[in-house]
Amino acid sequence: MVNKTLIRNVEIVNEGLSQRGSILIANDRIENIFPGEAPAVGDAQVIEGDGAVAMSGIIDDHVHFREPGLTHKADIESESRAAAFGGVTSFFDMPNTSPQTTTLEALEQKQNIASRTSHVNYAFFIGATNDNMEVLKAVDEHRVPGIKLFMGSSTGNMLVDRRAALEQIFSSARLPIMTHCEDTGIINQNMKEAKERYGEDPDVTHHPEIRSVEACYESTALAVEMARRYGARLHVAHLTTSRELELFTPECPNITAEAVIAHLMFTDEDYKRLGTAIKCNPAVKSAADRDALRRALTDGRIATVGTDHAPHLWSEKQGGCARAASGMPMIQFSLVSMLELVDKGVLDIERVAELMCHAPARLFEVRERGFLRPGMKADIVIVKRGEPWKVTKDIIQSKCGWSPMEGHEFSWRVEHTFCNGHHIYNKGVFCADSKGEELLFR
Repeated sequence: MVNKTLIRNVEIVNEGLSQRGSILIANDRIENIFPGEAPAVGDAQVIEGDGAVAMSGIIDDHVHFREPGLTHKADIESESRAAAFGGVTSFFDMPNTSPQTTTLEALEQKQNIASRTSHVNYAFFIGATNDNMEVLKAVDEHRVPGIKLFMGSSTGNMLVDRRAALEQIFSSARLPIMTHCEDTGIINQNMKEAKERYGEDPDVTHHPEIRSVEACYESTALAVEMARRYGARLHVAHLTTSRELELFTPECPNITAEAVIAHLMFTDEDYKRLGTAIKCNPAVKSAADRDALRRALTDGRIATVGTDHAPHLWSEKQGGCARAASGMPMIQFSLVSMLELVDKGVLDIERVAELMCHAPARLFEVRERGFLRPGMKADIVIVKRGEPWKVTKDIIQSKCGWSPMEGHEFSWRVEHTFCNGHHIYNKGVFCADSKGEELLFR
């Protein structure tokens, strides 16, 4: 039996164009896209768009859903539900879980959990260490987006700090390499000096001084230099500084950069208001850095926008630079945050679709997703601008139960989310039985 849904009278934003039209879904795929008035489809359920905006479902290339091992603060079920509420239909999860995703067995464990519990589509990075090159070579390149490489401060054995190991990874990796770039030596020295000056747990306002511009730039410059030397495919995660942006150019498509929502929305002035709620690594930095990142959204230096969604319990966020956990939940409000930047004139809505849908699909070679085209999987989000609404604790879906966006007013709202043709979110009503699919690549 063919189940059909007609999304009628929407502004379709796709591949650089916006046009009024309708989208016909048949089972799990887009069957047709009709410009202008849609023909009658007698056996289809009809969703009236009333001029709302339809985009491909968001692909978040950077999340930490915490499972397995850290499920007191988040798990794949809860965070994929938050994703669906935010119009995110696919996620790539990072490997610093417990156990860390640095073996084929740990990777398979996460894939199995997600197959049972994820409400949206899923994939998992394999993590690099100083000594797991054989694992990186053995991984199925069709089932993982890439290799996550921590070239900065990290936990356990996931900090790759041996020059020989770095050169081996960059010279022989078959997959895209996504790096976290901060120089550990610089950070450690900055922390030592901060503790001598301010005490054992310096106030969070000093976080961008400790995880400094220099720490970010030196590590990012090293990653870019190695990628150029060995011809590796490099995607640098969460840029935070205007200086780092100098290392990227649209003329070098194999070396790209990501920005994340926190660094586009907040500045170091916000530490006074929000405290450790916006403590993350790399740190939120100056207004000048934020504004440079915003400009780079439209000039080609930033290729993708993710969230670095990283939930912690609020009790774990207490303290200062040394004690409070770094990371924040952002996935539920990422799309509406970017649409707020559209209203502010930072970028246009077609560019939002490029940064959050098309570019992640293209850069990581995601199969059958990321675009609104007949024959593609029906991952679709419908958003509408209307009366302002406020983020309150009761609507937060992340298991940790808080958000740095609490109290913030948005004018855009996610109205519908379709994942593989399933209507999983409908104006506040969630289909808890929905299940995502494993993403395939290349």
